[in-house]
Amino acid sequence: MDKDNIKKEYTNGEVTIVWQSGKCIHSGNCVRSSPAVFKPKEKPWVNPEAASTEEIMTTIDKCPSGALNYYINQKE
Repeated sequence: MDKDNIKKEYTNGEVTIVWQSGKCIHSGNCVRSSPAVFKPKEKPWVNPEAASTEEIMTTIDKCPSGALNYYINQKE
């Protein structure tokens, strides 16, 4: 994987957020919609524990580039 297209996953147990750096156009929609979850100045910059699963999914659905995606985790 090249350094310009990093793929990372972050989970709160219910939903897993998938971020692909190579697709990100830095629109800022995620930060404006869920500032407690998406904090670009911090590492890790995604904190999935900071909002409800529904809020996270709604925010990610607004990502114009498709850099943010998610999937629902399977129940044990």
